[in-house]
Amino acid sequence: MARTDLTMGDLTARDHAFYGLIWAGTTLSARIDQELTRAHGLPLSWFEVMLWLNGQSEPVAASALGAKTLLSRSQVSRVVDQLQARGLVDRVPSPTDARSVCVHLTAEGRRAFAEADATRREALREVFDDRLDDADIEALETVWAKLKRR
Repeated sequence: MARTDLTMGDLTARDHAFYGLIWAGTTLSARIDQELTRAHGLPLSWFEVMLWLNGQSEPVAASALGAKTLLSRSQVSRVVDQLQARGLVDRVPSPTDARSVCVHLTAEGRRAFAEADATRREALREVFDDRLDDADIEALETVWAKLKRR
């Protein structure tokens, strides 16, 4: 059977931009997930929760993680359970709400995050450093900031 080159047909520049975002997000997420899992046994969903926790000096309400991450509330809960089982996070009672818990990285969690983050940066280097110049990165930052505004 002859090979057929698939096309999406006539698309507008906005359509191409949209599908480009989808492609980039899907491709880069899969690449990072594979590398983090291979090197550290940390799927991207775990890394994302650790990323938000690493930036905090105080424990964070689990509900706040659900609001910030790309994960559902139940996914955040499962990820926190798995991270806690590995000794990477601890849960502590919320100082303001007796019904809630807060989460923070343990010392081991901060070490594991630093190692995983180095792996993430190296995996992205091929895309970001080797293919994009500073002007491209600044343009992407501008686009993401505009798209994230509510």
